[in-house]
Amino acid sequence: MPIYERQQREELDQLVEGYTNGSLSRRAFLQRATALGLSLSFAGSILAACGPSSSPSNPTSVDVLNVWSGPEQESFKAVVKPFTDQSGITVKLESTRDLNATLTTRIQGRNPPDIAILPNPGKMQQLAAQGHLISLDNFLDMGQIQSQYSQGWIDLGSYNNKLYALFYKAANKGTVWYSPKQFQANNYQIPKTWDEMIALSDSIATSGKFPWAMGVSSGSASGWPATDWIAEIYLNTSGPDLYDQWVAHKISWTDDSIKNAWKMFGQIAGGKHYINGAPQSILATGFQEASYKPFDTPPTAYMYYLGDFTETFIKDQFKDKVVAGTDFDFFPFPTINQQFANSLTGGADVVTALTNNSAVKQLVQYMATPAAQAIWVKRGGFTATNKSVDASSYPDQVAAKSASSLASAAHFRFGAGDLMPSQVQNAFWAGVLKFIGDQSQLDSVLGEIEGIAQQAYTG
Repeated sequence: MPIYERQQREELDQLVEGYTNGSLSRRAFLQRATALGLSLSFAGSILAACGPSSSPSNPTSVDVLNVWSGPEQESFKAVVKPFTDQSGITVKLESTRDLNATLTTRIQGRNPPDIAILPNPGKMQQLAAQGHLISLDNFLDMGQIQSQYSQGWIDLGSYNNKLYALFYKAANKGTVWYSPKQFQANNYQIPKTWDEMIALSDSIATSGKFPWAMGVSSGSASGWPATDWIAEIYLNTSGPDLYDQWVAHKISWTDDSIKNAWKMFGQIAGGKHYINGAPQSILATGFQEASYKPFDTPPTAYMYYLGDFTETFIKDQFKDKVVAGTDFDFFPFPTINQQFANSLTGGADVVTALTNNSAVKQLVQYMATPAAQAIWVKRGGFTATNKSVDASSYPDQVAAKSASSLASAAHFRFGAGDLMPSQVQNAFWAGVLKFIGDQSQLDSVLGEIEGIAQQAYTG
């Protein structure tokens, strides 16, 4: 390519980036593009193919695409109510479990949502690289953001040194749920190590009871609860350095360290008399439905692993019949390798903007504040990413304990699948479903994921 053409292309790429991140208006883009020698019609066609664009100067509503449902959706409505009351801007919520497909369809149809709440930073990085997101540091007070948010959250939300995502609703995934009342009644001791947890599980099983509840059904995302198990096991077994290599595909999925984590998960999923109706029941049961079993009367299981958002499921299902710390609680995921004790994985819902207008900016600015996050914190099932949210805002001792555990973890890593390319994450989900159904397929399952990973990371 001639030097002039290459320079022209580089300047055009800079213009496109400026327009898509909201720092360059449509008019300014057209003026500079035509100055480069492009026809007005060709410059206009480039704009039509670009990601975010400006909408009316005085919008009265914001369209928010998200994955929340049930009590989470109700809590978010409570969060935005003061914003609507004060600004007059209506927040329209669209919830879907298949967010990736819905978002892709809307972007391709040039009808993106104003805001998308993504369940992982991997998708954010992809959308930012494609120019579909608006840079938040164009309108957020970054000095305030840096003082109220840990640098780790800021780094995870950045692409090419610009902030494209606000990490909003955090989750501690190092939580095993149980009933203190039932443990006391049966003289069960809280396990501190993996071996102690297996011993307790065997003891419960041999008494004729089922020690575990597990469900991995979640529509098109079925399997993700099991991948959370494997990620938590892997971090606690192999440590943060190998965990990072796994996420970056610097080690193969067929590596013995990864295979070992799957086998340890298999001890629970396939344990003798561990889960009623397993393995078919695991595949057929929803993750939320499974969380109820240790708290039924009488209990139909005694332990359940999932993130701290499980508290919302329990409280919503049993209403005033359960008391935090007495009827339900969690114990930390047990130590596997003493070298990596107090390691936990977690997650966070990610706020991204795809439309550049004043209403979107106002809502994102509001959601970043400690006051807005405290509303959901007080309702339960929410761990704030804003450090200025007071610990007294948490509704009970269980929620406060989870937030404290997240803040004091010796090693914290974002859920592995959520950091991987979407096609690898999908293969991970599908792979655990096969493995749960037939653990003898482990080698072929890991080989299939490895093949997909090689293509995804090369691309």
